[in-house]
Amino acid sequence: MRGVIVTAPGTDVDFVSRFFATKIGIPEDPVTGAAHCKLAPYWAGKLGKNTLSARQVSKRGGNLACEVKNDRVVLSRSAVTFMAAEIAFYT
Repeated sequence: MRGVIVTAPGTDVDFVSRFFATKIGIPEDPVTGAAHCKLAPYWAGKLGKNTLSARQVSKRGGNLACEVKNDRVVLSRSAVTFMAAEIAFYT
């Protein structure tokens, strides 16, 4: 197990969450796209809708729009660049 996701119904959003991955050196991830790819289908089933609003309630926090489309989850909202890199392939 890489981490723990905690979730609950929200008051001003459809659901809220937190994500902890202490085993891999992340005390709490501020906003986790991968966690919301798991949470969106769960809450879509519970709430009976495919378009959801979410908030990760970490110290920095963030809002996400989640849309369940068949076997995909589309996440959108504002993002912060925390790293830029270039990948090179050598043959």
